[in-house]
Amino acid sequence: MTSSASHSPFRFDNKIALITGGARGMGLAVARRLLSEGAQVVITGRDGARLDAAVGELGGPERVHAVRGDVSRVADADALASAVRERYGRLDVVFANAGVASFAPFGEVSEEEFDRVVGINLKGVYFTVQRVLPLLADGGSVVINASWTAHRGLPSASLYSATKAAVHSLTRTFAADLAPRRIRVNSVSPGYIDTDMYRAAVSSAEGAAVVARVAAGRVGTAEDVADAVAFLASGEASYVNGQDVIIDGGLVAAQVGGGLSGE
Repeated sequence: MTSSASHSPFRFDNKIALITGGARGMGLAVARRLLSEGAQVVITGRDGARLDAAVGELGGPERVHAVRGDVSRVADADALASAVRERYGRLDVVFANAGVASFAPFGEVSEEEFDRVVGINLKGVYFTVQRVLPLLADGGSVVINASWTAHRGLPSASLYSATKAAVHSLTRTFAADLAPRRIRVNSVSPGYIDTDMYRAAVSSAEGAAVVARVAAGRVGTAEDVADAVAFLASGEASYVNGQDVIIDGGLVAAQVGGGLSGE
């Protein structure tokens, strides 16, 4: 279904959007994009100073509301829902973005690290969506940030990839659960994206090797992800539901270099 409104440069006029982990990286880029198209935005994060800086960067508290909290704590998810209810009374879009990276051979992963990563990457998504669900308008949209690592085996990524595979599953099951309310649920799976998290994991010396694996010939940007999230959250994606969009420049689907023997 299309309409003139769905193609407006202000697709999110009068919409309220929640972005977890919205103070930097992909979350911040999505906040900036939705604001540019008319939304009012709630961002969350654990670092109060970083949240304050993000609010200032995004234009101030008139259109951006920051709520400090840890997504791995259900009590914080309850407090977030209360803050959104008090200020706006509803939500139209949720981008469940908050997450952490963790890379180590699976034989070296401790129970503490397992609980930390599962708590943020899986439990955080699950209970954030659950707790704000009463505020989410019928016909609204949820987008979950997953990862390309759920699509390919990667050394030292067993824990991180498992949590991202789990939220892929949540995308499909949430879409089925929320069908009676016409709430669409989709996910994005970013590849190598130039963020603080990427720079911490990939040294400058490794950067050229990373780019060499990508058919597009470059590392992605947070804005590349924001483009896809804005589409999935908008009316232009009204018939897209339960899907995962891989934003990786061809990393998963297109092998670069080599070829069949004899060619």
